[in-house]
Amino acid sequence: MTDPTLDELAREEAALQFDGFSLDTAWTIGNALREGALARSGAVAIEIALRDRPLFYTTTPGADTSNGNWIRRKRNTVLALGTSTLVVGMKLAKAGQTLEERYGLAPAEHASDGGGFPLRLRALGVIGAITVSGMPSLEDHRLVTDVLRAFLPR
Repeated sequence: MTDPTLDELAREEAALQFDGFSLDTAWTIGNALREGALARSGAVAIEIALRDRPLFYTTTPGADTSNGNWIRRKRNTVLALGTSTLVVGMKLAKAGQTLEERYGLAPAEHASDGGGFPLRLRALGVIGAITVSGMPSLEDHRLVTDVLRAFLPR
């Protein structure tokens, strides 16, 4: 698995946007994420949340309470910065900075490991986050983007 570039990730985020989003959409995508995690033998927590409330949450066998904490921290980062946590982590690594130094975000409340992805409506912007936590950073990210690519029309 090769690491994507920041340009590739920007194109990915531009492509993986919704025209509309409903509770049924959250349920369908959430279940697809769970099935994808199980197929990859991933012990993960999965959340789809709007800014003000969760719409879907589950774990797979082997996930523990720490995965829920990572979900919360990754979601907070996506909502604060409007981009994926993988992008944030790559920018921080390139600059040799921390979340606190660059963005003023407390590490106890935010994380820059991959797996947090913006839930973005084309006409509105970021309305929430789709988050996976439990596998290595890039694998968490790819699970989300693979499911979104399969779900969203080209």
